[in-house]
Amino acid sequence: MQNETVLILDFGGQYNQLIARRIRNAGVYSVVKSYKTPIEEIRAAGYKGIIFTGGPKSVYDDVSPRYTKEILELDIPVLGICYGAQLMAWLCGGRVESADREYGQAMASVDSTSRLFKGLESQQPCWMSHTDYISVPPDGFRITATTPNCSCAAMEDVTRGLYAVQFHPEVLHTKNGSQMLHNFLFDICGCKGDWKMSSFVEAAVDKIRKQIGNKRVLCALSGGVDSSVAAVMVAKAVGSQLTCIFVDHGLLRKDEGDMVEKMFTEQYDIHFIRINAQKRFLDKLAGVSDPETKRKIIGEEFIRVFEDEAGKLGEIDYLVQGTIYPDVIESGGDDAAVIKSHHNVGGLPERMNLRLCEPLRDLFKDEVRGAGLELGLPEHMVWRQPFPGPGLAVRCIGAITTERLAILREADAIFREEIAKAGLERDINQYFAAITDMRSVGVMGDTRTYDYTIALRAVTTTDFMTADWARIPLDVLGAVSTRIVNEVKGVNRIVYDITSKPPATIEWE
Repeated sequence: MQNETVLILDFGGQYNQLIARRIRNAGVYSVVKSYKTPIEEIRAAGYKGIIFTGGPKSVYDDVSPRYTKEILELDIPVLGICYGAQLMAWLCGGRVESADREYGQAMASVDSTSRLFKGLESQQPCWMSHTDYISVPPDGFRITATTPNCSCAAMEDVTRGLYAVQFHPEVLHTKNGSQMLHNFLFDICGCKGDWKMSSFVEAAVDKIRKQIGNKRVLCALSGGVDSSVAAVMVAKAVGSQLTCIFVDHGLLRKDEGDMVEKMFTEQYDIHFIRINAQKRFLDKLAGVSDPETKRKIIGEEFIRVFEDEAGKLGEIDYLVQGTIYPDVIESGGDDAAVIKSHHNVGGLPERMNLRLCEPLRDLFKDEVRGAGLELGLPEHMVWRQPFPGPGLAVRCIGAITTERLAILREADAIFREEIAKAGLERDINQYFAAITDMRSVGVMGDTRTYDYTIALRAVTTTDFMTADWARIPLDVLGAVSTRIVNEVKGVNRIVYDITSKPPATIEWE
């Protein structure tokens, strides 16, 4: 292998790619593979360490994902997390039982003499999300952490290099989880930390060249961070073989279409085509209120627009998309649950005439930004506010109309202006307005109104898989509310969403 690598064996949990993100952030390359990966392939790969992920099933259920015990006998350190910890205990002859679900933050008493908890205080906040638990550790294991509700929150068999934690060190709610993973990587697995974003970009460009060869390729360019980085990366790989198509589907933020066109035509030597398809998309979406149906309609139309344009340009084989891993994991895969179908993943039609090239598919948002800076994109582009491919369709709750989209555009623009004016644009990772399908009674100028409610959403996050609601100062929220109600006709009420992810998602639909 070019880089020392840690294998993450995926058993279907929602946090699994966060593990990969934390490991890469420590400078160690990681790959995520299904629990169905053959033992022979794992044995031959030369991994420095193996991590068993969480998952939604019970190890004692015959239909649950499992693995052969041989994986614990490869003389490679293994760390089991949540379901992975229970699986390790079950494979080694311990006992796993069911109890009341434990979800949320707990205080763990850890044994700091364990190499996994090296340098940490004896009391550690940790994030629990489990029903089953290890009631009896296997022979040869010792318990290294407990919580008031979990008698075996961590265990280890140092002789065989086997470690397990019932909690989730990969999420930010486990305060020192990154240090625990760092200890596993460097103190237990002996990693050196030789992976950098520059090496990813170099490998990705080379992979694109090999995949595309001398074929022509279209890039689905939205102007957002993900598709912009993908476009510049592919341009570096295949140059003039690339044509970027920007589809204005009528679901963009205020003035965004003109801004994207100006940015790419003035700053980059890329063949850029703007397709004005507002009527086509809005006609298809007319009367549709179900969010999954919206996403699938938009995914279908995106592909058909690109296929139509490809027909005009001549023979084109590939479609480049800025798909990133949160899109993939939330759309479901292997044993993971479907959270929502992203227009560019679960919303794609089953039959397509173009083959996909998705160079950012395994990256998180912060990694995409790192790749963008590595490729030389300007900071103002790299740090643009994330915007979903379906655009305002998933911020317009219920049926979409031109009137409601116009209201939403103005409200969203005001929110973003006030956040920037307060100097908070780099402190909040994503913020936007959504128009609800609820109308309520209000009063303006002694006159009764019956208008829409606008919801404001703002979160802080590093990976977009978990997020906390942003504590925006009340005077800023007050200024936003006053401006929207006074300046945007059709709105008489503003609410602020104070829900974390999970249990909510960042977008409302």
